[in-house]
This record gives sequence, structure tokens and C-alpha cells, in this order.
Amino acid sequence: LAIGGAVAATMSMPAANAVDGATWDALAQCESGGNWSINTGNGFYGMYQFTLETWQSLGGTGYPHEADAATQTAMAKKLQAQSGWGQWPGCADKLGLR
Repeated sequence: LAIGGAVAATMSMPAANAVDGATWDALAQCESGGNWSINTGNGFYGMYQFTLETWQSLGGTGYPHEADAATQTAMAKKLQAQSGWGQWPGCADKLGLR
């Protein structure tokens, strides 16, 4: 995965309150190629690759990949606030988020 300028600019922002939209875009790009409706059949859904159990625990209904991008991002922010960047270990490491 090539790291573009927007991603590189966010690599030094580990604090959740310092995270901007570019960071969430970079995380989605890393997790799913930025495809909000992705369902590859591996048990992870949507642009942030939620499990159904995690999605439902956050208050989500239906499947994550059925929700629009804004809803998925709101849920990802909620998950990050509750549990940290470790929910996305590989991409968080690549992006310098933890």
C-alpha cells in the first residue's frame, strides 16, 4: 500500500482528539480500499472492517456494509474512543496511530 501525502501528514497524530477526516480516510483506505459497501465474506464488513458483533455492540443495525460511509465513520470514531486504535492493529501501526 502506497502512502500518499494525506496519510503521511496524519502519521504523527496518535491522540484521538487530534484525528481529522484525513486520518479516518486513510484508515478506511488501508482497511478496505475505502470501499464502504465491501463484504468479502470473511466476517468483516464495510470500510472499517467491523465484525457484526462489534457493529451491534456500538448500536448499529443491519450489517455494517449496508450503512452509509458517514454512519460507518461515526461508529468507527465511537469504537476508537471506547477501545483505542488496537481495533485496527495492522493499519493503525502502518499509519502511526499507536
